[in-house]
Amino acid sequence: MAEGWTRFLKGDSLEVFSAGIEPHGLDPNAVKVMAEAGVDISGHKSQNVIEFRDKEFDVVVTVCGDAHENCPLFLGRAKVVHVGFQDPPRMASELAEMGASENEKLDCYRKVRDEIREFVLTLPGSVL
Repeated sequence: MAEGWTRFLKGDSLEVFSAGIEPHGLDPNAVKVMAEAGVDISGHKSQNVIEFRDKEFDVVVTVCGDAHENCPLFLGRAKVVHVGFQDPPRMASELAEMGASENEKLDCYRKVRDEIREFVLTLPGSVL
């Protein structure tokens, strides 16, 4: 969702890449809630951060605690910034165990989607 928002809102001024330390595939619920907001991420793919090990970045933004704690070192002068967001799949799974509806589970994604959008609107100033 962070890549989608950044490309959508700041694509003319920022070059964005997205990867995880453990890619899990494109989450269909993330695709659904981003589409609700007018952002198509259906063509995105889940990538491993190792694929970018030789690329130099100005800033690396981690958006979950696990990534922040286990993010590899990057070449050059990359500034690593952590902006923690809740994990929608984990939140939805916990709600499912309590018998939540599909819409209630999607609300987890919507909440994080909207929080990410607000963060992206502050870029690049908030990370420099």
